[in-house]
Amino acid sequence: MKKQIIELFWDYIVEYNPEVMFNLQENYSVRKYLDDKVEGIMPMVASYAQQGMQESEIRRICLQELTRELRPSRFHYIRNILEDDFGGRAESMRESGVLTYEVLNMMEACEPIFEQLLFSEENEDDRMIRYAITGQLAAYLEGQSTE
Repeated sequence: MKKQIIELFWDYIVEYNPEVMFNLQENYSVRKYLDDKVEGIMPMVASYAQQGMQESEIRRICLQELTRELRPSRFHYIRNILEDDFGGRAESMRESGVLTYEVLNMMEACEPIFEQLLFSEENEDDRMIRYAITGQLAAYLEGQSTE
């Protein structure tokens, strides 16, 4: 089951937190990170298994626990705003194969806003955060069009 949990966790990171994926790959620390994180929840896995919980439910709970510090996905948040409010630019980036790269750059540009406004699952629907991020994306895109 440990191998399955590691695979689920990695799939989640690739989809929702590509910045983490790239950092881990750049530092050649993917295996250590995954092993350390999953090893930390193995006592919970053993406990649930002893209670007779189904493996699929154990995996679901484990993934929830492992991804807690990675949520909400800033990558998806920015990409969704980009697609909703700057659709033509997003589509152009997608067609030229640079959407992920650009969203990662936008994440870096928006980092101070996320930190200052304490972006979290509890406030990810807050309009003020969305407006602040949208403004930063507009500035980023304006800077891109003048280069």
